[in-house]
Amino acid sequence: MSSSRVGKALLRGVGIRRAGLCRARLGVVRTSSLERHLVTSVGIGPCRRTNWESDGFVRTFAAKKKGEEVTISVPQMGESIVEGTLQAWLRNVGDEVNEDDVIGQIETDKITVEVRAPQKGVITALLAKEGDTVEVGQPAFKMNPSGARSAEAAANEVAQTPEVEQAPEPVAAPEAPVETASDAAPATVGENVDILVPEMGESIKEGTVQVWEKKVGESFKEDEVIVMLETDKIMVDVRAPKAGVLQAQLAKEGDTVAVGAKIASFSFLQEGQSSEPSMEAEAAAKEEPAKKLEQMGKIQSGERRVAMTRMRKRIAERLKEAQHTAAILTTFNEVDMSALMNLRSDYKDDFFKKHNVKLGFMSAFVKASAICLQEQPEVNAFIDGGDIVYRDYVDISVAVSTPTGLVVPAIRGCERMGFAEIEKVIFQLGEKARDASLTLEELQGGTFTISNGGVFGSLLSTPIINMPQSAILGMHAIQKRPVVVKDQIVIRPMMYLALSYDHRLIDGREAVTFLRRLKTLIEDPRRLLLNINI
Repeated sequence: MSSSRVGKALLRGVGIRRAGLCRARLGVVRTSSLERHLVTSVGIGPCRRTNWESDGFVRTFAAKKKGEEVTISVPQMGESIVEGTLQAWLRNVGDEVNEDDVIGQIETDKITVEVRAPQKGVITALLAKEGDTVEVGQPAFKMNPSGARSAEAAANEVAQTPEVEQAPEPVAAPEAPVETASDAAPATVGENVDILVPEMGESIKEGTVQVWEKKVGESFKEDEVIVMLETDKIMVDVRAPKAGVLQAQLAKEGDTVAVGAKIASFSFLQEGQSSEPSMEAEAAAKEEPAKKLEQMGKIQSGERRVAMTRMRKRIAERLKEAQHTAAILTTFNEVDMSALMNLRSDYKDDFFKKHNVKLGFMSAFVKASAICLQEQPEVNAFIDGGDIVYRDYVDISVAVSTPTGLVVPAIRGCERMGFAEIEKVIFQLGEKARDASLTLEELQGGTFTISNGGVFGSLLSTPIINMPQSAILGMHAIQKRPVVVKDQIVIRPMMYLALSYDHRLIDGREAVTFLRRLKTLIEDPRRLLLNINI
């Protein structure tokens, strides 16, 4: 479709599925539940930057002539988020990318945002480093839509190419392959040759110098260990490519060195010179065994300092906010899980066949909590300044543990949902949490929280309120214990329940009543299904 026809379609208010950049200013909006629709504003003058929003990220680029570079900016990341930390670049300069490919990831205190390519092309520049703090709208990277590398990108690529890539005879040691510039240099006796930091793994880009095994002036044999490097995954030995004498140590113990960087230099042995250690070297080695052992001990029992992620910092802030603001009190009870476990055992296969989702215990606790929250509205309310806000709906947040931290996506409208609907939503939110694809809207809100520490084996805990909510339910591990039933001692699967609540709003009577009602609903699921007090 030509640009003039697109303009006419826009003026008529007719939507189209796809369109190229034209004289009109175009922006494509895509959400997780809607197809792409064209959003336009036709005007006079050159194209301005437009926003292309897609599943929580915005792609900002300017229309340019074919072959010119396009600058992609840091996307919008949510209503209250103005900056984030560049977690990783997934593509490098010179890489060819397709439309919608993920180029980088930005971590905020709530979600991880993907920065995507708005169109097909070649990455020509990365404008921020991993770990940098970037603001919304800040230039993130450049790309060439024509698919041709710019002169600057080509120069950068050449500059980043290590010398060893042109080596005619790369030397590979069996345990830790080491490629050095000595392979490309003539083997002249007495000439200094550089030793480079070797490749240490597919995702490892740097390491820390731990121990120099050889000193300046000390001779060594081919394949002897010169220095030991420590990474976050493995220890790497940097070995001598050939016999020689160490002339310089280009990094100190404790320094961080990148793959391909020069770490030492040596000279080949002169004629008649032996690679065996001299008497002076042997004496020096005998005088320092304690120092060697101490250094090795530091390697094996060391410590690492790692910067907190934005999500971890935000979790810490919110937990301390809850402790400083709310008057938190916890009440406990225990529940006999026999009836619910029997119900699940009898009908889990039929449930799965009908609803295509597994029947777990969480749906019963969510549904039971929704009933209890409606019966005890104070537990579902919250304090706003000098007012108490009562909610006529129930949105229950379910705590999910992820590699980056704890997230609490909300299940909306639990009071209207059945077991199957709840299980489906829990499954979807769990998958999104593990894939780091939860949206900001899914993490916001919630009137009550359920945390299941029992999946990790916790027997008892006092959960902290998720502010501004007023209460949180803690589930725990199921254990068989002797209990008294109708004056008989029997073995039953029991679970401890904990309800932490804000005593500024909720009195002990409401909290205990809530937990006792929850206990009766779980111990007799007929009450759950019929919503009556049998």
